[in-house]
Amino acid sequence: MTPDDLVAHYGLEPIPREGGLFRRTWAGPERPDGRPEGSAIVALLTAAPGDFSALHRLPTDEIWHFYLGDPLGLLLLAPDGTSSTPVLGPDVLAGQHLQLTVPAGTWMGARVVAGGAWTFFGCTMAPGFTYEGYEHGDEKELTARHPDRAELIAGLCRP
Repeated sequence: MTPDDLVAHYGLEPIPREGGLFRRTWAGPERPDGRPEGSAIVALLTAAPGDFSALHRLPTDEIWHFYLGDPLGLLLLAPDGTSSTPVLGPDVLAGQHLQLTVPAGTWMGARVVAGGAWTFFGCTMAPGFTYEGYEHGDEKELTARHPDRAELIAGLCRP
């Protein structure tokens, strides 16, 4: 299986602003506020230059799921000023995660780990994702708040 096979099979399309390719696979019934009860996507990132999930945050928890390929490194910048760099991947005994919940309001970004070629993963939210809830990260603002993560932030931001 190759990334091209996954793109063709799922009909993956570019994720606006954030980066990578995705397909929404489920959206629950609409709530009174117009959001779906829940939503799920599959997504693909490769090691190609510029192919990463840009730092962004959402108003509700998002659960990331590892499916295929190489490990995916995340940068999480929490509202309380702490940060972490968990890895989605198959080696759970070495500390990788098959499933990881990113709390609401946490800045998150991801890329295929060094030496890897591609990662196929999914994200689930309840209530579901809407573009109105997406907030795109600003490198200067995030670096000012997390100077110890400046290099990682620079590598996970796009205008």
